[in-house]
Amino acid sequence: MRIVTWLITNAIALAVATWLVDGIFFDGATSGMAEIKEKILPLLLVAFVLGIVSVFVKPIVKLLTLPFILLTLGLLLLVINAAMLGLTAWILPSDVGFHVDGFWAALLGGIVISIMNWFLDLAWPDARD
Repeated sequence: MRIVTWLITNAIALAVATWLVDGIFFDGATSGMAEIKEKILPLLLVAFVLGIVSVFVKPIVKLLTLPFILLTLGLLLLVINAAMLGLTAWILPSDVGFHVDGFWAALLGGIVISIMNWFLDLAWPDARD
C-alpha cells in the first residue's frame, strides 16, 4: 500500500509541476477528458521512474557532491533535483511524451515537485513511511 501512495503523491507533484512550469510537458491533448485519458498512464510511469531515480541515483550524487553542497549552503541540492528531473526525461523513451526543456525548467520543476511532496507529506503522513 505504501508504494501506491508513494506513486500517487509523486504523480500529483509531477502533475502540478507540468501545470505550473511551461518547459515541462507531456505530448498530446491539452484540455478536457481527452487530456486526462491520454496522460494518466504516462504521468504514472514518469512518477515511478522519477521515484526510482531519486531513490538510487540521487543519494550517490549527493554523496559525491557533499563538499560543494556544504560550500553552497545547500543550494546545490536544487541543482541536483533539477538534474534528477532531467535524467528522468532523458531515460524515458520518446513515445512516453515527457519533455523537460532546459535547465531552468528543470530547476523550477524540481522546486515545485519538492514543495508539493513536502505539502503532500504533511497532508498524507503515511505515504512515505
